[in-house]
Amino acid sequence: MKTIVIYNSQTGFTKRYAEWIAEAAGADRLALAEAKKKNLAEYDAIVFGGWACAGGISKLGWFKSNIDKWGDKKLIVFCVGASPIDSPEIEPALKRNFKESEFKRVSAFYCPGGLSYEKMSAPSKFMMKMFVKTLQAKKDKTEAEQEMVKMIATSYDISDKKYIEPILECLKS
Repeated sequence: MKTIVIYNSQTGFTKRYAEWIAEAAGADRLALAEAKKKNLAEYDAIVFGGWACAGGISKLGWFKSNIDKWGDKKLIVFCVGASPIDSPEIEPALKRNFKESEFKRVSAFYCPGGLSYEKMSAPSKFMMKMFVKTLQAKKDKTEAEQEMVKMIATSYDISDKKYIEPILECLKS
């Protein structure tokens, strides 16, 4: 199966996962800007990766605008975010990014990445720092909120190759 992995990455976590998936699947890999210029008709499977931001997936609109055109292809989306893999918010957030008809055509996956304040754009860094300050100032924080403050106050990396296994299995099926 001829496969392409297309990604949009801000701080490098999504790019890393795209590289891992492409290498393991023997697939081509392109950044979204390059993929937009390419005719994807030759591919049997299209894998798109974007980073999570406030429950959305970056540049997913481009992918969704092509779903009907790619009716004969296997379609996979992976989202890379700062939450651990076992966060209960992940599955509902993935589903909210698609209409029901789209979600039936697309297999969606989540891969934990992390935060890299050093590589973030200024607006993203500002937004995250404001969120941290707001959460730190909150009185009567839950245990989960206290853990979140500790986790997102500084850069961290929880990415791991093991999280691409379900994506590779989906490509094989």
